[in-house]
Amino acid sequence: MTAGALAASATAGAQAPTQPSAQTSIPDRGPRLDSDLVREFVIAGHHDLNRVREMLDLHPTLINAAWDWGGGDWETALGGASHMGNVPIAEFLLSRGARMDVFCAAATGKIEIVRAFLADDLKVIDLKGPHGIPLLRHAQAGKQEKIVELLRAQG
Repeated sequence: MTAGALAASATAGAQAPTQPSAQTSIPDRGPRLDSDLVREFVIAGHHDLNRVREMLDLHPTLINAAWDWGGGDWETALGGASHMGNVPIAEFLLSRGARMDVFCAAATGKIEIVRAFLADDLKVIDLKGPHGIPLLRHAQAGKQEKIVELLRAQG
């Protein structure tokens, strides 16, 4: 065997250190949520507090589940409650661990949170929530007049 062949053979036999792939480094979190269950929960989040409560009692992992209505139009139960101005459902979901966002803050009257977002970046006014619904309409749906005035003054 020539020196070149011996070197090639040694190189082929040596393995570079392997790094875990992104797939193997993500911990197993169990099975995915049933998509029909997620869709039902998101729909209930718009208008049915009793059903939301019942579903969360049975399936607590639904709290931040999101449904894609198509074309990347993702929505959570909290997003539905927020754009409908359904403050009781939004507050219930928040109490159970839903993630607050600026749309929910506007719909539920959390003016200091809305002010903080605006102070960071005035373009927040132009953000669209689920179904392309703007921030101002979330505040209007929740009947949050002070936030409506704030957004109109900034926009």
